[in-house]
Amino acid sequence: MIELIPAIDLINGKCVRLSQGCYESKTTYDVDPVEVAKELESYGLRRIHIVDLDGAASHHIVNYRILEQIASRTSLVIDFGGGVKSESDLNIAFENGAQMVTVGSMAVKDPQQVEKWIEKYGSHRIILGADVKDGHIATNGWKESSAMELLPFIESYAQKGIHKVLCTDIQRDGMLQGPAVELYQSILEKFPEIHLIASGGVSSLHDIHELDEAGVPAVVFGKALYEGKISLKELSNYIS
Repeated sequence: MIELIPAIDLINGKCVRLSQGCYESKTTYDVDPVEVAKELESYGLRRIHIVDLDGAASHHIVNYRILEQIASRTSLVIDFGGGVKSESDLNIAFENGAQMVTVGSMAVKDPQQVEKWIEKYGSHRIILGADVKDGHIATNGWKESSAMELLPFIESYAQKGIHKVLCTDIQRDGMLQGPAVELYQSILEKFPEIHLIASGGVSSLHDIHELDEAGVPAVVFGKALYEGKISLKELSNYIS
């Protein structure tokens, strides 16, 4: 069964969601991210994806105190992304409770450094962030496009030992229009050994079921939960 990974996206310590990665389109939710994490755990969820959007824009981790609070007050497995631009950032994330860190921009801009991190910390702790728009990888909080195409990008890191890939379809992210199932199937067809985490567009439990049927190992979702399109009761039933 597909692994369910709710997302907590942070700006100024608050839960937000963006549409297509646009900071100007943010919706801020009047909820405490720590309480959100505790509620997710109470319904049987075991893992969350925390995104430091301030960090992604600032080029260094910003919201590490929220990470530490969630890690210390829950037993959730946390993967953390946003603003990881140096080994210092990586250590801050791990020291404050992240079991895994998603690396995106650095994987494009400094692959030699990321390869050293994979060797030092282990491929089980490093997730490759593949944020894609029009077939190309985007960086720096999705504000910049690169010349790197998606499949060669994944292949280059599969050769370095990476086996966890978080792929976000930027054009669908936060739009509640359904996930890019065909995109994820094309990735799995070429890299069947990859533990693929789909992200972007999930609007209902039906979308999650569709990804499950397509053989996608894991899914990240956020806005559908905050907007009431998916209820925690539905998720708990799906888990059980």
